Amino acid sequence: MPDSDFPAKAGQLTMLEPDLGLVLAPNPSPMTGPGTNTYLLGGESLAVIDPGPTSDAHLAALITAIDGRPVSHIVVTHSHLDHSPLAKPLSDHTGAPVIAFGDTYAGRSAVMTALAKDGMAGGGEGLDLDFAPDQLVKDGDVIKGQGWDLSVIHTPGHLGNHIALGWNDAIFVGDLVMGWSTSLVSPPDGDMTDFLTSCARLREIPARVHYSGHGAPITTPHDRLTELINHRESRTAQILATLQDGPHSVSQIVTAIYTDLHPRLHVIAGRNVFAHLVDLYVQKKVGVDGELHPEAVFSRTD
Repeated sequence: MPDSDFPAKAGQLTMLEPDLGLVLAPNPSPMTGPGTNTYLLGGESLAVIDPGPTSDAHLAALITAIDGRPVSHIVVTHSHLDHSPLAKPLSDHTGAPVIAFGDTYAGRSAVMTALAKDGMAGGGEGLDLDFAPDQLVKDGDVIKGQGWDLSVIHTPGHLGNHIALGWNDAIFVGDLVMGWSTSLVSPPDGDMTDFLTSCARLREIPARVHYSGHGAPITTPHDRLTELINHRESRTAQILATLQDGPHSVSQIVTAIYTDLHPRLHVIAGRNVFAHLVDLYVQKKVGVDGELHPEAVFSRTD
């Protein structure tokens, strides 16, 4: 369904299908769309997927939706501030363990680790630096509850510790895939190389629907993933075409390819361009004058 038809209202339990409900967090923004989707999976015993941001109102809404039922698992797809901070208060209330791939820095690639050590910080939703899961899962693990199983799929790219969760013929995709927007990939937290690999991997997994961290269910997931991959590949082609004319800085590339973008958005666009350039650098398709950095000058290597 398109986002305009999305029935969820903040603070209310919306049933999406049998044994699956959604409570929308009251945190709409340009980065989060209508807000963060918190999913309640199960019947008599529940898993809560992505508890959401720090919010007394959202915690109260979740407790109301849980309606006294036992909660056996709290699963976090990734530790951005709009997804994970409420996990600890909800765990304290329900007694359920918090389950995730790892802390906020888990799964970060070597090149992104080096950028972070050089002082680069990510943008966007912000990192939950206090996130400390009780139990760790890895790719291929199965989280078992009463009447449901969740298959863990490590899908780094938006964040290194990002996981998707397969449930029957549906997949909870966190922020890797959204119907209303492209996902933020902002180094050193986001990694374009990993993002494209994760999208390609998910595209090979048959699914009826993707349940995203933000916005309406995605009912044509294969097509949406193809669209996202094509969009990123098109942007990469634009960057390489610009560099064909000679060395460019990130800001010069932004000016060349984002011709209709308001200048106040150029900083955000620059992070996106840099994410693509890091991917091209890893592939040895571009080189830099000096160290890999957002202020570097980039050249084609062919």
